[in-house]
Amino acid sequence: MEVFYYMVFGILGVVVAATELSKSNKDRIHTSSTFNSFKNNYLFVYSLMMAGDWLQGPYVYYLYSTYGYGKGDIGQLFIAGFGSSMLFGTIVGSLADKQGRKRACVTYCITYILSCITKHSPQYKILMLGRILGGIATSLLFSAFESWLVAEHNKRGFEQQWLSITFSKAIFLGNGVVAILAGLLGNTLVDALALGPVAPFDAASCFLTIGMFVILFSWTENYGDPSENKDLLTQFRGAAVAIASDEKIALLGAIQSLFEGSMYTFVFLWTPALSPNDEDIPHGFIFATFMLSSMFGSSLASRLMARQAPRVESYMQIVFAISAASLLLPIVTSFLVAPSKEKGGSISFAGCIQLLGFCAFEACVGLFWPSIMKMRSQYIPEEARSTIMNFFRIPLNIFVCIVLYNVDAFPMTVMFGMCSIFLFVACFLQRRLMAIADKPKTEDWVAMKERDSEAEPLNI
Repeated sequence: MEVFYYMVFGILGVVVAATELSKSNKDRIHTSSTFNSFKNNYLFVYSLMMAGDWLQGPYVYYLYSTYGYGKGDIGQLFIAGFGSSMLFGTIVGSLADKQGRKRACVTYCITYILSCITKHSPQYKILMLGRILGGIATSLLFSAFESWLVAEHNKRGFEQQWLSITFSKAIFLGNGVVAILAGLLGNTLVDALALGPVAPFDAASCFLTIGMFVILFSWTENYGDPSENKDLLTQFRGAAVAIASDEKIALLGAIQSLFEGSMYTFVFLWTPALSPNDEDIPHGFIFATFMLSSMFGSSLASRLMARQAPRVESYMQIVFAISAASLLLPIVTSFLVAPSKEKGGSISFAGCIQLLGFCAFEACVGLFWPSIMKMRSQYIPEEARSTIMNFFRIPLNIFVCIVLYNVDAFPMTVMFGMCSIFLFVACFLQRRLMAIADKPKTEDWVAMKERDSEAEPLNI
């Protein structure tokens, strides 16, 4: 492995450690022991859930290829996963508001465990079922747990500002420390112990099972809309009305879809961008470097959210602008740096520049997650939190499916340019959100629901 990779990883490690250790009293929020116990319980569960997710990611494509499936078949499996998240996941995730968020979190564990079990079969139909189950689980992971946390936090009477601590720590641990450890564990199981590509999925099932039992015995149930009407269509309609009638919610949804769409596209593009001529790059080490960058971003977010200024709505404009500029680097280097025609070999000079830019983008990802969580906790009504959050994921999943389907139709520079444009648009939308952040709602949830309930509900 080249010195360059060690240098980037080492510098990032020092920066992350310095950022954490240099926090002053202004960068910390003083909390109660009761809250700390609650926070640590949630972080333990969330870390187990993310371990179950991160263990699978690096080996899904590899497992399918070992079963003898080609790029086209594997692409269809991935599209099925995102399509399932958009269709079935939206419905199942939205049920959390009515049926209970704790129950939805347990459903996530069961669904993902079943998805892991399907990986033992080489049959295409079984693998397709696993992708469908995995899509449903993904929707629950990114809506039910956050909804439960916010509702339980408020129910227990903790200060609103303390939520930012849990959010930033969850991303620091779940998307940083746990991701790196999961990558190392997966590598040990597959390569060092030679247990095969299914081993990480079995390990993920173990972590998910442990987390499920912790949820069952230590979490209390909470709900969104407390009314007795369990009609799902009414819940969808109410969420749609809330989004349409409150510009802040609509802006938040658009910003989230634009950023996450660009982020998931980046996941598919970074490998061919760094090795256009089949250069020998250490994928696992680069992935760990990206996770360190994300940890730096989440650590920086915790410092920013601990202060009264700047507001989240303000500094996120800068974050989106930096992320847009960082994804322009592959386009810039294609014009300024002569492309290498040598097959194989080590990473090129253009690749080194792009890697630094991609680390900057991952730092923005680390800033994005806790910040968007805080804004969602402020603007999304509690009664339909899970439903609205899953509504936000519909355009995201449509976009990712389109990208996957046409990944070979456009040059890589066009794809990066498209992502950069989306992020610049997100920056302008964030500026608009900042301008209307203190504007009162035109109509509260109860009034909207009473007005909308005049329509005849359709029981599902």
